Parts: sequence; C-alpha cells; structure tokens
Amino acid sequence: MGSPDKQTSKNHRLCQAMRHSVHGIWMVVSQERNMRYHIAASVLVVIAGLWLGLLPWEWLWLFLAIFTVFSAEFMNTVAETFCDLMVGHRFDLNVKKIKDVSAGAVLIAALFAVVVGLIIFGPRLLALIGR
Repeated sequence: MGSPDKQTSKNHRLCQAMRHSVHGIWMVVSQERNMRYHIAASVLVVIAGLWLGLLPWEWLWLFLAIFTVFSAEFMNTVAETFCDLMVGHRFDLNVKKIKDVSAGAVLIAALFAVVVGLIIFGPRLLALIGR
C-alpha cells in the first residue's frame, strides 16, 4: 500500500487541510518563476499605494486585481502539471490547447490588473509630475 508518511485519504482536521494548503502555496511560489514575478510586482504596487495614500476602495480594487492574477497563476500551474502527468514528454494537440488557454487566462487577469493600476495610479502619478 502507501507509505505511512504520505496521506492518501481525506483530511479529517482543519489543521491538516491548512497544512496541505500552505504546502501547495509554497510549491507554486518556489517552483513557478512567473508567480515570483507576480509577487514582486504586487509588493511594488502595495509600496506605491502606501506612498500615495490610497483610499480604502482603491485598496479593494488593487487587492482584487492582485488576487485574481494569483488565482489564475495557481490554476495555470494545476492545468500544466495535470497535463504533464497525463502525457509526459509527448506532444498532444489537446494538451497544447489546455496549456495555451490556461496561460491566456493568466494574461487576461494580468491585463485586468494593469488596467486597475492605471485607473488608480495614473491620475496620482500625473499630478506628481505636474500634468
């Protein structure tokens, strides 16, 4: 059967589920280069927001945009990992479609984040440079 240190059944405790969730987050952050880029961009946005003194509703939009990108990147990682598991190193047109659409979802989320950022930061930055 399975190794005694590897869980193969449903989580029975909240702390068990949380531990697995945190492990999953750590795997994506440590193994996916693009996720680290998203985190770095998010940190810069938060620093800029603090510096410019954003209003509460502006923070809500920024965090919605940030976590939409994060969620899309997580789902992209799930899709890519599952596809790789199914076909290994062989080319499959359906797998290519899944991976391309999944990556496209991340791109759409990132474009949404850019638009939100431009709407919130644009006027403030223009005012700072005197336009």
